Amino acid sequence: MILLSWKVTTMSFKDLNLIEPLLKAVAKQGYTTPTPIQSKAIPDLLNGRDLIGIAQTGTGKTAAFVLPILQRMTEKYPRTVRVLVLAPTRELAAQIGESFQSYGEFLKFKHTVIFGGVGQTPQVNALSHGVDIVVATPGRLLDLMNQGKIGLKDIEFFVLDEADRMLDMGFIHDIKKIISRLPPKRQSLFFSATMSRQIDALAGSLLKNPVHVEAAAQATTVDRVKQCVYFVDSPVKEKLLLELLRQKHLTRVLVFTRTKHKANSIALFLSNNGIFADAIHGNKSQNARTQALADFKSGKTKVLVATDIAARGIDIDDISHVINFELPNEPESYVHRIGRTARAGTEGTAYSFCAADERNYLHDIERLIRQKIDVVSHAYHSEKAKNATGQAAKPLPRQQGKFYKQFRPKAGQGHKPSYRQ
Repeated sequence: MILLSWKVTTMSFKDLNLIEPLLKAVAKQGYTTPTPIQSKAIPDLLNGRDLIGIAQTGTGKTAAFVLPILQRMTEKYPRTVRVLVLAPTRELAAQIGESFQSYGEFLKFKHTVIFGGVGQTPQVNALSHGVDIVVATPGRLLDLMNQGKIGLKDIEFFVLDEADRMLDMGFIHDIKKIISRLPPKRQSLFFSATMSRQIDALAGSLLKNPVHVEAAAQATTVDRVKQCVYFVDSPVKEKLLLELLRQKHLTRVLVFTRTKHKANSIALFLSNNGIFADAIHGNKSQNARTQALADFKSGKTKVLVATDIAARGIDIDDISHVINFELPNEPESYVHRIGRTARAGTEGTAYSFCAADERNYLHDIERLIRQKIDVVSHAYHSEKAKNATGQAAKPLPRQQGKFYKQFRPKAGQGHKPSYRQ
């Protein structure tokens, strides 16, 4: 691999040798200066290089691959699928599809987005009429491949986005099946927020002599995010949340929970207390999730309560605050969560509630980001939570479910949940 180092640049999109229809589309979106990952990735991608990008959300990585792919494509008739982008969630797939739509506005290529949770008929109809670009989640794509509704023999450009989350969600076998059906001669792009040995091995099997671009130091947080922790006992977290949300400077807030049930509970609690809120998670229908995102983006809803998986595709520039109502059990998820604010050059704030049984989670987060998070004094402050150690700092086993003890798998028989999209 070739490692590229870079400094902050003041170049313009014109300096990247993009064609006029793309420059016109970029200008229409209000962008004039490329982000670091765009300024480094686009020239190599225009030259046909494979690429591995270590990039968190909010770095401009979507445009970094959409623009050069659109430029390298040539019109062909009849239309056949020549670009495949795999994304872990429905929301992210939809947003990537929107990027192809907006940046390709002055070109003649057609795209479609396919994902589960909705009927497949409109997606199949779109494919049958001919498309150049497909953005898909792995599960639905495999379903349509097995039905003979889509073929991948003409793929020229393949993008695997958010590979780390793909693996977290159990998609590794689906991804390998899809890759095995791709033609060997293609340009492949691989994006991940973090790198592990498994991720590195997957990249090595997918890419040929790739250029390596890193948009931020691995597993570090966005510098513009102000981070604070509130030590609080679990029973009064809702009161603290309500008190914070009634402050005027919290204008558009994303609240994170660990479970779907808690997301629903918090959204209902806030709505009952006069704050417009909605929840988004995997049990919601696709139409409900799309509507919730639209209401949040338009400002109709002030607060969106989300689980980690459902929030993966939320790409909204002006989220003022992220609140971790419950700390994630994986410290990398904290980095993804707070990266939802301080986007597009703005500043943002992340509040984290930490109860006693989440103290170890906070320790893991601070060790990952290599910094101590500022502690906020407040009316509900808990010394018990702040000073918890040993067993008191660990979550209770019953968090795994009411009937976990009765139905827990025997040693060696456990399995990971499936998040087929």
